Amino acid sequence: MDSLELANTAAKAIAEKKGIDIVVIDVSAKTTLCDYFVIASGRSATQVRAIADNVDERLKKWIELDPTRSDGVRDGRWAVLDYGNIIVHVMTEECREYYRLERLWENGENITKYEEGQE
Repeated sequence: MDSLELANTAAKAIAEKKGIDIVVIDVSAKTTLCDYFVIASGRSATQVRAIADNVDERLKKWIELDPTRSDGVRDGRWAVLDYGNIIVHVMTEECREYYRLERLWENGENITKYEEGQE
């Protein structure tokens, strides 16, 4: 599975838990950190935790992949799951609006909004 397919698989897992405003950003030309960021919001800390847990569970089940590192899941404000080629960020709407992470990485051509049912 290539990095884009992995990013879309993570986005699908986010959509299953009704994540909001899911985007996939190609950052491969901007950093060696990873190829894609997947960014989404949850309406509450509880939903952020549920989304992060679902991404973790689904990627383990679907493609037998564990994150190399995860942080912030218990707090539920900003959960980060690092899968090497992709990094998943799930935040509360307030946190996402404050940090505006997309703004730091997108150039208008490298961002894709994930729509439910997209493969």
